[in-house]
Parts: sequence; C-alpha cells; structure tokens
Amino acid sequence: MAKRIGVIGIVIHDPKNVSEKVNTAISAYSHIVIGRMGIPRPEANVGVIALIIEGTTDEVGALTGKLGNLSGVTVKSALTTQSLEEEKK
Repeated sequence: MAKRIGVIGIVIHDPKNVSEKVNTAISAYSHIVIGRMGIPRPEANVGVIALIIEGTTDEVGALTGKLGNLSGVTVKSALTTQSLEEEKK
C-alpha cells in the first residue's frame, strides 16, 4: 500500500487524566511519526500535539481511530493526495 505524508492534530482536554493513554497510542505507531510538537496549556486545561507522519492510509486511520476513541481527545488529520511511490516515478 502507498505511503503518504501528512499531519495529525490532537487536542487533549484534561491532559492530566488522558495524556498517558495518548502517548501510549502514539508510541505504538512511532514507526510512522517523523516529528512531534506538543504545546501544554495548563491555564486552559488543554494540550495540543501536532504529529508529522509518513504512512499508509490504513496506519494513519488506525492511529487516529485509537486516539479519537479516547474520552476528551479530538483528532483531525490531513494527508497528501499523491502517494510517495507516485512521486518517485
């Protein structure tokens, strides 16, 4: 299956209770993570994580699905329309 590059945006409400589960899910898919930036906002009781990823649509869907099923977590993703294999040709 073709790989794509993209970004996953994660908003965590009440990070003290949820961040361990979020980090566990991200670690399980660390093979597709190219970069990660996390911004804590304790005054708003929110955390924001941006992941730059390179993986198949199945891998990205599995990760976003696991994250999206966590209570207090909102996830959005955006992927390139062209696969990396198509660009190499």
